[in-house]
Amino acid sequence: MAEQVAESHDVTKLIDRIKDIKIAMLTSADAEGGLHSRPMYTQKPDEDGTLWFFTEKDSAKIYEVRKDQHVNLGYSKPDDNLYVSISGTATVLTDQQKVKELWTEGLRAWFPKGPEDPNIALLKISIDRGEYWDQPSNVLVRAFGYVKAVATGERYQPTGDEHTKVNPL
Repeated sequence: MAEQVAESHDVTKLIDRIKDIKIAMLTSADAEGGLHSRPMYTQKPDEDGTLWFFTEKDSAKIYEVRKDQHVNLGYSKPDDNLYVSISGTATVLTDQQKVKELWTEGLRAWFPKGPEDPNIALLKISIDRGEYWDQPSNVLVRAFGYVKAVATGERYQPTGDEHTKVNPL
């Protein structure tokens, strides 16, 4: 039997789940069309769900997203059984006003000259669609599910298990 997946147009469902997960795996297409992933630190999302990342102007990811703007972001919080995948469109910006707005002192490790560092660029990711899996993380719930599956031969679906596709447009 196929899994039933809820659908939503509410991008806040995605943002609520990733707001406390700072590291995302950003995947873009390299020059040969292969997929290339790397960890990125997520800045505070805009109210409309736009995601922001600091990067270097001369990094490979800048070249990659200028060639193909389609990217994917993967977020996970295994201790809570939470997994999120976001597909979006990347834009490269060098907007000094936005750099200053998003700047935090922790970024100085990568940009020693501060927010005026001439090598700073921003990746703006506009969400096209996303999907999340949010399941109860209690060990007893998982143990009960295992026992029920072994005893009945049927997959256990715990209350509160949520798998949703989000299409903002």
